Amino acid sequence: MSSLTLDAGLIPLPRRSAVPSDTTADTAAETLAETLKGLVLRARDGDAEAFGSLYDHYVELVYRYVYYRVGSHALTEDLTSETFLRALRRIRDFHWQGKDFGAWLVTIARNLVADHFKSGRYRLEVCTAELMEPDRPQEGPERAVLDSMTNRTLLTAVRRLGSEQQECVVLRFLHGLSVAETALIMGKKSGAIKALQYRAVRSLARMLPDDPR
Repeated sequence: MSSLTLDAGLIPLPRRSAVPSDTTADTAAETLAETLKGLVLRARDGDAEAFGSLYDHYVELVYRYVYYRVGSHALTEDLTSETFLRALRRIRDFHWQGKDFGAWLVTIARNLVADHFKSGRYRLEVCTAELMEPDRPQEGPERAVLDSMTNRTLLTAVRRLGSEQQECVVLRFLHGLSVAETALIMGKKSGAIKALQYRAVRSLARMLPDDPR
C-alpha cells in the first residue's frame, strides 16, 4: 500500500479477546500500551525493527485518516509514506508522556494534508465500502445516535457538518480516538472537543429520517 520500505521483522503485538471482561480488557490495553511504549523507545534509539513494527501497527490508522480527507488512493499512499518518513526523521523529538504515538502520527498527517490543500478548502471524502469499525468503541448517548444510523446515512450526514465537526466525528467515532488524542490532533482543549462533539452529534441526530423534532 505504501512506497515506504522498512526492512524490519515484525514484533507481534497483543490482541484483545473477542468478548473480554472489564479486567481482561484493561490488562490487555495496559500490555499493549507498554509494548508500544517499548517500541517507541527502541525506535528513538535507532532500532529499525522497532520502527517497522510501529509502522505496521499504525499504518492503517494513518491511511484511513488521510483517505477520508483527500478521497484519492494515490495521494493517500504518497501522504501516508511521507507521514512515516517525517516521523522517522523526527522520532527523537517524540516524548511519550502519556501521549499516544498514533495521535502524533495523525498530527503529522493532518499537517501534510493541510499543506497540500492550503490554497483552498477541501471536503471530507469518505468511501462507504471502506468504512472501518473503530478500534476502541465509544459509549454513551453519542454512540447510540451514530449506531441508529446506517453507514450510508451517517456518512451523508457527516458531510453536511462544518469542517471542525466533521473532523471531530471522524477522529472520535470512525477512528475511535479518545477525547485527549482528538484534542492533541486538532490543537484544542479536551473541553472544547467535548463541546464540539456534543454539537456535532446533536446535528446528526436532527438528520435522522425518523427524528420527531
